[in-house]
Amino acid sequence: MNDNAYSGANEAELGFLKEIVRMLPAGLTVQDAQGKLLLVNDVAAAQLGMDGSRPSPDLAQRREACERALKAGQPVTSEEALRDGTARQVLLTTHRPVQFAGRELLISASADITEQKNFEDQLFRSAYFDELTGLPSRRVIEHRANGLLARDRADERFALAFLDVDNFKHINDYYGHPVGDALLVELAKRLGRDLRDSDMLSRISGDEFLLLLSPIQSQEEVAEFLQSTLERLTAPFFIDNSEVFASTSVGVSLYPDHGRSFETLRQNADIAMYRMKNNGKGSAAFFDSSMEREALARMKIEQSLRLAILEKRFCCAFQSKVDIRTQEVKGIEALVRLRDDEGVIQAPGSFINLASELGLIDELTHLVLAEIIKSIDLINDTFGAEATISINVAAKQAGKPEFMRSFAQALEDTGFPERFMIEVTEDAFVAKDHFQTEILPMFRKLGIGISIDDFGTGYSSLSALADITADEIKIDRSFITDIHKRPRSQGILRAIESLSEALGMTVIAEGLESYEELAYLQAATKIRYAQGYYFARPIFLEELKLATPASSESRANVSARPMQQNRQGYSRANGYRR
Repeated sequence: MNDNAYSGANEAELGFLKEIVRMLPAGLTVQDAQGKLLLVNDVAAAQLGMDGSRPSPDLAQRREACERALKAGQPVTSEEALRDGTARQVLLTTHRPVQFAGRELLISASADITEQKNFEDQLFRSAYFDELTGLPSRRVIEHRANGLLARDRADERFALAFLDVDNFKHINDYYGHPVGDALLVELAKRLGRDLRDSDMLSRISGDEFLLLLSPIQSQEEVAEFLQSTLERLTAPFFIDNSEVFASTSVGVSLYPDHGRSFETLRQNADIAMYRMKNNGKGSAAFFDSSMEREALARMKIEQSLRLAILEKRFCCAFQSKVDIRTQEVKGIEALVRLRDDEGVIQAPGSFINLASELGLIDELTHLVLAEIIKSIDLINDTFGAEATISINVAAKQAGKPEFMRSFAQALEDTGFPERFMIEVTEDAFVAKDHFQTEILPMFRKLGIGISIDDFGTGYSSLSALADITADEIKIDRSFITDIHKRPRSQGILRAIESLSEALGMTVIAEGLESYEELAYLQAATKIRYAQGYYFARPIFLEELKLATPASSESRANVSARPMQQNRQGYSRANGYRR
């Protein structure tokens, strides 16, 4: 091969190599020791804005890395964040110094890792920030608090506040979950207003927030700040064409007064918040030692309740619904009771709400049904085979289609579903989970009746009553007590009675305890049925076995006789119902 041919071959190879370098999928540059670029491929030109496609980015970070590589004489790898307005591009670049033909050069190779970094950022945010509100997560506020605790400075105090939105489930049920989510976002904005850089607000779950106030000088300072924050929440929230009102209950613990660890401070703030929930909601309470004793007592009740369900120590008492004009039994209500460790019967006020909070109420309802099925012959002998059997279902349960479907199936499996009446409170009907359209038809198909329980104490209005499809309405005892002395209650009673009659619903007067109350109902109303201690106290199965009547006449005497001699022995404090 002659020299010209050899030279031509070299030039062809060089051109081929240059073309390959130009088309490499990674950015590649070569520069001399003075920083003069000798080679820039197409990808690198686009990355560095040298192709005119966008403004040239700030390359100060790259120049500094190049200088370090040349000075050290060894490769340097760094991440480069290049911005074009709001857009961000992240490059992973390796700068490698080389000696070539007596010259000191720097070869830089860049890979675009923007997508990978965006994914990592997304993972980071999901781990450390709440997706809905953008607030820091629990682990972030815990880390901040632990940092303060590690300093252990007696003069550096801080407050940890536990915030819980009041009645948030009802808001979700009534307005729908999208409105509930939007409310949480707006709440977070209002709660976060006026916070210092050293403070932190975190959403730790559903409708629960933690607020770290640091540093603080006194309890009074914290109380004043929280009061202004809570006042800010009293203004309505305008969401999706709805005017939503919300309040928040707050419990506060102080470091070092109420604990020296994050978990202790959080628990004590939670305890204080729970006390506030029970005492009216919508305000703030500071932790004190008496609250801890209450929490321990509640925990003991909780453990006893779980054990009682395992050991099936619940039992049923049955109370008659009586025709006040003939004294005949129309139906009975099954009332759940708990036998404690010593065999003493506990009224439901001590455990029903807790059972609902702990998610045990469904199992408890099925236990009541099992007791009824087991004792149906005894019930029939005592109260009559035609008497309806009422079972209470909490509004929380009524809004759960999965539970109601299983319960409807259980009632059907008894073989006599038409005997049953389901008692639910008014809020089951007004919630937006469509109790009437989705759940009620299941029970109607089986012939199961529906009763509105405790009417007049919840969200009742006459217009709401007109939209409710039910068989029976039970007027709360607060309207019946001393009705003969209360003209205003008499007027309300007449209105409810008239509307119920027009809508074809049977009216039951609850809590009838005196002859005077009975006489008024008989003389001044068309109400036919009542339930209360005047006619019969709740009777247990053991008593039924001892007093099983032989005829319908004696049956009426056992279950529906006026208790004028004995009723003073049953105080209203003990209650006659759940």
